[in-house]
Amino acid sequence: MLVSAKEMLVKAKKGKYAVGQFNINNLEWTKAILLTAQENNSPVILGVSEGAGKYMCGYKTIVGMVEGMLEELNITVPVALHLDHGSFEGAKETIAAGFSSVMFDGSHYGIEENIEKTKEIVALAHSKGISVEAEVGSIGGEEDGVVGAGEIADPQECKAIAELGIDFLAAGIGNIHGQYPENWAGLNFEALGKINDATGDMPLVLHGGTGIPEDMIKEAISLGVAKINVNTECQLVFAEATRKYIEAGKVADYHDHHYPNEMSVDALIQTFLMDDNDKSVETFLKRFDSEWERYNRDLIRKVKEYYKEGQNEEENDK
Repeated sequence: MLVSAKEMLVKAKKGKYAVGQFNINNLEWTKAILLTAQENNSPVILGVSEGAGKYMCGYKTIVGMVEGMLEELNITVPVALHLDHGSFEGAKETIAAGFSSVMFDGSHYGIEENIEKTKEIVALAHSKGISVEAEVGSIGGEEDGVVGAGEIADPQECKAIAELGIDFLAAGIGNIHGQYPENWAGLNFEALGKINDATGDMPLVLHGGTGIPEDMIKEAISLGVAKINVNTECQLVFAEATRKYIEAGKVADYHDHHYPNEMSVDALIQTFLMDDNDKSVETFLKRFDSEWERYNRDLIRKVKEYYKEGQNEEENDK
């Protein structure tokens, strides 16, 4: 069953590690993320943007799909289904639909309005055992139509939001959505340290996890980050796997068509959840290329079997 993200993130902050939030955009991504989390015995958070919610036929459809997968795939690790960068109305809709965690992103409001709206979402969500993430200081870049200027959050504003009873807090520290430009200045660890001091035991969230160097990730975790969001990186490997498949000119049924895409996301999630320290891009590419080669061998075998069966049928008809 779906669980609140609160307990897993409290444990993560105390244990000095972070839980991954991987955004889902279809059934294949969801399946790959769940199976990989189970394989690595790791809690996981499935993020859903409002745009993805619309694409996947609504929040109730997503809840039904995920709950069905948890049962059919025998997933036993803690799994939270979380609204990512939710509006005030979106947060209320996902609470009603059965999500186990929500983010209300009020960072584009003035701090007083952010506080009032967050307070209302906290009361509604907590009455149903649902965890709440809030945001102070907008995250840079654009995600699903939400544009942020990339502000550095004010520690005292973070403290004010944290005291509303939220369960975890996203604070802008120079991180951005999408791919980081070459002239990116990096994460502001001085600001993160002050935010961590101001918010105490509150688990902190690092949005825009794609492309942040490993040493920065480790430093962020040491300063209170307990949840790291990844979406763009999954989009990139999904697109690359699809491109390779099309350029290879392969012909298969619908399920085979999606297999390499699901496999690419699986390989990427493995690099985040591996127990060893080698989470480099090279490691991911080697793993993906190995799986891709195996998939092609399987596909060729299937195609040969298909044509052999067709020839046998023709001979029998004669």
